[in-house]
Amino acid sequence: MRRAVVLLACVLVAGCGPISETHHKPGTGHEVATGAPRPGEPSAEITIAGGRVTPPPGWLEVRRGQTVSLTVTSDVADELHVHGFDIRQTLQPGKPTNIRFKADMSGVFEVETHGGKLVLIQLAVK
Repeated sequence: MRRAVVLLACVLVAGCGPISETHHKPGTGHEVATGAPRPGEPSAEITIAGGRVTPPPGWLEVRRGQTVSLTVTSDVADELHVHGFDIRQTLQPGKPTNIRFKADMSGVFEVETHGGKLVLIQLAVK
C-alpha cells in the first residue's frame, strides 16, 4: 500500500514539475497583464518552432518586486505555464503571446509548455 501511495505522489509531481505554493494555497495567483514590455523591464522573447526553443533555454535573473515580461511565439497551439506563480496562457500558432507579471516571490521558477513539455526559460528571482 505504501508503495502505491509513493508511486501516485511521484506521478502527480512529475506531471507538471515541482508543486508550487500556488498549487497548495488556492487564491494566491498573480495578476497577469498583456502588452509589450516597458523600457528597462526584465524581458525575454522566445520562439518555438519544430519542437525547438530559440534562444536555447537559459536564465532570466530579476530582482524581487520587478515586473517581468515574456513574449512567446509558437508554431503550434499549446499552453504556457510559469510555475510558482501559477500563470497559464494559451499559445496560438504564429501569434506572439505576451505576459507581464510582478515577480513578488524569491526562488527559481520554470517556464514551460504543457503540451510540448518544453522548458522555455528559468526565472531566477532574488
